[in-house]
Amino acid sequence: MGKLPAMTVPPPTEVAPGRSLGSLHSLVGKTPLLAICCKYNGKELTIYAKHEIMNFTGSIKDRMALAILADGYSRGLIKAGTVIAEATSGNTGISFAALGRALGHTVRIYMPDWMSQERVTLLRSYGAELVPVSLEEGGFLGSIARAREYASQEKNVFLPEQFENDANVKAHESTTGPELLLQLSFLGKTPTAFVAGVGTGGTVMGVGNYLRRNVSSVTIHPLEPANSPTLRTGHKVGKHRIQGISDEFIPAIVKLDELDEIVDVADGDAILMAQKLSTELGLAVGISSGANFLGALQRADLQGEASVVATVFSDSNKKYLSTDYAFEEPVLEGYQTPNVELIGFRSVPAC
Repeated sequence: MGKLPAMTVPPPTEVAPGRSLGSLHSLVGKTPLLAICCKYNGKELTIYAKHEIMNFTGSIKDRMALAILADGYSRGLIKAGTVIAEATSGNTGISFAALGRALGHTVRIYMPDWMSQERVTLLRSYGAELVPVSLEEGGFLGSIARAREYASQEKNVFLPEQFENDANVKAHESTTGPELLLQLSFLGKTPTAFVAGVGTGGTVMGVGNYLRRNVSSVTIHPLEPANSPTLRTGHKVGKHRIQGISDEFIPAIVKLDELDEIVDVADGDAILMAQKLSTELGLAVGISSGANFLGALQRADLQGEASVVATVFSDSNKKYLSTDYAFEEPVLEGYQTPNVELIGFRSVPAC
């Protein structure tokens, strides 16, 4: 091992005068790996997290969005003047807005109206046409329905359909997974488990596919909010505050029978952990990253000090400063964060 494989779908050199998919590929992926040392339940453990804040728009969703656009171009589904229309809870829409505008396309985003104000402002700052959808109008499922309705009524519209598009999985199978395994090899480590929150499920499925082909003993764990166990029940249950995961249904690309035990984390605990990573280590990560860290810690605690459990820090805290993240969160019985002592971290670059 020593060289990362190329993207599965080779992009066209130029999609319009002065607009190049190739130039965008150099801005997405190849993110650092953080090895975060901590003490938990009397054990000294290390959690390995891909620092996805370093992507083009600051989130892991750039990987999937760019792969879907490249695939769309290669199959002739996206042409000059094509409108990109997608339903999103935020980060994916931001990725499509920035990448779509960089390629010269109009981008129309349908998003539940309870997402953070920062998400709304960022989408508009990238020039996206934003259509908010209320709970009464169907929330997230309503957003998907309205995007499809728009595509059926207008000409030259491309629907990425992130929850069903195999290019989403392939993006992580061809980039995130290989990067992670290579960076761990630089440390002389082999992964024992991988944990990732399920929004579309592309990350856990794609990274899982790659790791399992190369490390037969690794376990792959989807994560969801304990307050809203959609994966366990098959439908929307309760409410939660971990924006970007558990969007009311199980996405079509998620194959639970190909994954290991589901991990769950309370949303308040995730907020506390995200705050702790920022205030104690300067790692300004979002709420889902706090959840991913705690989920990875659960697995590492079970596997012991020889564990090599990896996850992803999906985005930064900047999209959550108008949410409960910015306020004091009460500590409830059973939370993990109070038992976590963060020691420090080291960074491993991607080559």
